[in-house]
Amino acid sequence: MRLDVFLKASGVIKRRSLANELCDRGLVSVNGAKGKAGRVLKEGDIVDVKVGMYKYKLEVLSLPERKVNRLTEENFRILEKSVEKVDG
Repeated sequence: MRLDVFLKASGVIKRRSLANELCDRGLVSVNGAKGKAGRVLKEGDIVDVKVGMYKYKLEVLSLPERKVNRLTEENFRILEKSVEKVDG
């Protein structure tokens, strides 16, 4: 399954177009390498995602067979989650 499809189908990111944009901007990596939207994921891959002020480190447990409408942890495990404070 493609990286952008996984991020959308598992509920990590709401829109596939946003997943593509984050990949293009270098805000997604897979196993430490830049995550291109078309990269094929497999079980056991580690995905780092930065969305807004949140950073997630996920382990792919399984590839979803269907899309979900909310964030569920059926297909991945959150290894780390952090929030970057914004000065303002």
